[in-house]
Amino acid sequence: MNYGYARVSTKGQLKDGNSLEGQVKTLQENGATEVIKEQFTGTKVSRPLFNELLKKLQVGDTLIVTKLDRVARSFTQGSELITDLINKGIKINILNVGVMDNTPSSKLIRNIFFSFAEFERDMIVERTQEGKAIAKTKEGYKEGRPKSYTPKQINNAIEMLETNSYTGVAEITGISKSTLIREVRKRKKCEEGLK
Repeated sequence: MNYGYARVSTKGQLKDGNSLEGQVKTLQENGATEVIKEQFTGTKVSRPLFNELLKKLQVGDTLIVTKLDRVARSFTQGSELITDLINKGIKINILNVGVMDNTPSSKLIRNIFFSFAEFERDMIVERTQEGKAIAKTKEGYKEGRPKSYTPKQINNAIEMLETNSYTGVAEITGISKSTLIREVRKRKKCEEGLK
């Protein structure tokens, strides 16, 4: 069976050549007998209709997509997906790249393709580390996420716990119950350490 998968993230893609209709037409022209259409952002790993299609694919089937970014948000994710499918005996036809299967030429293309995926990942890590190194040289730098609440807000919420439940204080202050519990535990440990 030849399955096609067409996806758009937003209605804005109707104008930029990635419309569902355009993808479906191209997939059918390239042999897709059944096309699954989905409007779902590519930044999400889990896409409901695509996940159903992956479960449906069997040995000997072909998955056809117009471009890799229709099924994967990154080269790394795409390479993992392609490897898994090929290992299950499924061909992948990425129309702007070619057919991916277990032939020697396809393996060569895949290896080049995966090398670029690894290069992309390494470059992201390198840029992140450079950014952190630069940030650490700036005055007032603190590692990690910025605090969502000021110490005064937390103190006020803790005081409110004397007459209210965690859930009640969370509703009033907007500070999550888990944050309040963590803060109370942290303060108890500090008090125990002082004794």
